[in-house]
Amino acid sequence: MPTINISKIWKQIQSPDFNSARNGQLVEQVKRSAMTSAKPAKVSFGTSGWRGEIGLDFTLRNIQVVAKAILQVYREADAATFEALGVSSFEELQTKGLVVGHDNRLLGKEFCEVVADQFIKAGIKVYYGGEMPTPEFSTAIESLSAACSVNITPSHNPNNYNGIKFNPADGGPAGPEITDKITKNSNALMETHTWEKPNNINWEIIDPVKIYKSFSEKQETIKYGRILSLLSKESIDLVCDHVHGSTRGRPAAMLNNPQCLISLRTETDPLFGGVAPEPSSKNLAGIKQVLDASKSRFKLGAIFDPDGDRIRFYDGTREIDMNSFGAIAFHYMVTWRKEEGVLAKSVATSNFANIIATKLGIPVMETPVGFKNFRPWLKRDANPKALIAFEESDGITGLNNTLEKDAMFGLLIALEIMAVTGKNLGEYLDLLYAEYGRLYPERSGFEVDKSLVGEPLLAQVAEIAKSAQPGSKIAIGKKNKVVRELLTIDGVKIIFDDDSWMLVRPSGTEPKVRIYAECRDPEEKDEMFATAKELFFKG
Repeated sequence: MPTINISKIWKQIQSPDFNSARNGQLVEQVKRSAMTSAKPAKVSFGTSGWRGEIGLDFTLRNIQVVAKAILQVYREADAATFEALGVSSFEELQTKGLVVGHDNRLLGKEFCEVVADQFIKAGIKVYYGGEMPTPEFSTAIESLSAACSVNITPSHNPNNYNGIKFNPADGGPAGPEITDKITKNSNALMETHTWEKPNNINWEIIDPVKIYKSFSEKQETIKYGRILSLLSKESIDLVCDHVHGSTRGRPAAMLNNPQCLISLRTETDPLFGGVAPEPSSKNLAGIKQVLDASKSRFKLGAIFDPDGDRIRFYDGTREIDMNSFGAIAFHYMVTWRKEEGVLAKSVATSNFANIIATKLGIPVMETPVGFKNFRPWLKRDANPKALIAFEESDGITGLNNTLEKDAMFGLLIALEIMAVTGKNLGEYLDLLYAEYGRLYPERSGFEVDKSLVGEPLLAQVAEIAKSAQPGSKIAIGKKNKVVRELLTIDGVKIIFDDDSWMLVRPSGTEPKVRIYAECRDPEEKDEMFATAKELFFKG
């Protein structure tokens, strides 16, 4: 029998000529390969989990290997590992149990059954939530006092990918002290593992939406009364685009199905209509069409990714990404809600919120890229606690909420802001610009020789710091800017005395250097990128 080229089949499925009715056999070939292939895969399990092409790397057999690898971490754990996992023993894992669920991609339930089977055979209780956004795993772990969760999702990746995420007992993303062990165990087992057919799956079915809503109300994270009052008015249009993802039905359930809610792309479609399923400017087109024609006083559009951990907004006048919305939400928590705490943000995220925080006298916790790094300020016993934690890649959470990125929290806090302040998001943002000035964030990057991947690239980026010590001057175009602050927690971030900044970050896996820059003058961005590149090669 000739070998099936799964990647080639996926390219046919992703072509503009693909028709599900006419070419459905291509999808069936992928599914059959995913269910029967015994070909091993190379596993790299980071904080966002492991991702692979469905039918090629991501198969039932290989997911069974990863499930065994996770169980091995618990069986071989020392005291430090158990502390990171949030349980004291394998027996506690057996008692507390696992939460398992999936997003809307091909074979989600079948992958869950393979994972559940391995845990059940080990005497571990398993809860199954079916179609679940990422933040619902966190609330289910906490509400059910479960030990951990396995989430079958590759987040916002294209439709040919699936993935697996693991969260320990606090509900947050697993750190490297756990994921490095899962990676090591998976690759050690991968070559020799023999497929084990799952038995009848005896799991407990849960209602993750009900659990999430109950959690949110209990934590008093969101002021629901104010939101429901706003939604009862006739002068608001709320449009949510789910891009066929697992957030479908969630806004209606959380908000008592208000008449003003318009839901887009809620049909079951594991291929996402052929689009990249992410909260992008391009994917906002449907929301824009509705809200641009709206005559209502209040307007809010929100687009989600498939596993509900990213969100982006449109208010009828402009797109509002997380760089801007995170600053809005933080300012609201301090000035309107009068909450006490800190701001947590990743180093690659806009400094607009930093400027606001400094003038309000609120400490800023700036972290390496990766939501796991916010854990110290999001834990239940954290002191101080983060009022808002966000990163530029459309992820956000907040006070007393989940330790994961939570798009539903983003939607709810946006509605609360509108309800309390009587302003659309763009109107609120304009007031912040008037008070604090404006910054223009941009991203760029360049490729380098493949020989630099890994430690050599890290070292060359680190050399930039020698030319950017506080008090030194750096030429940006025709200007000489004074370095006010230097951060080296993730790449090299140079902050100038006019609040502009540049960050040079190496890719850990590719021959690429990423550049982030933010300026008071939008015309300055190209000069910032040019200087950053020059500093890299000079170093």
